[in-house]
Amino acid sequence: MDKDWIRCPVCGSKTRDKIRADTEMKNFPVFCPKCKREILIDVEQFQITVIHEPAAKPQSR
Repeated sequence: MDKDWIRCPVCGSKTRDKIRADTEMKNFPVFCPKCKREILIDVEQFQITVIHEPAAKPQSR
């Protein structure tokens, strides 16, 4: 079965996670050991989509 490393969407280096052709993930946090960032992704049939989190809203009093 085909396997592939998840690559960091920011710097392109390999992460410590692998996916297969039948892997499906929603809101999966991927940590990149090279650039030290954590990114949320969705995975479906080797297609990786980056989830952009909304910025924090200021609290009103």
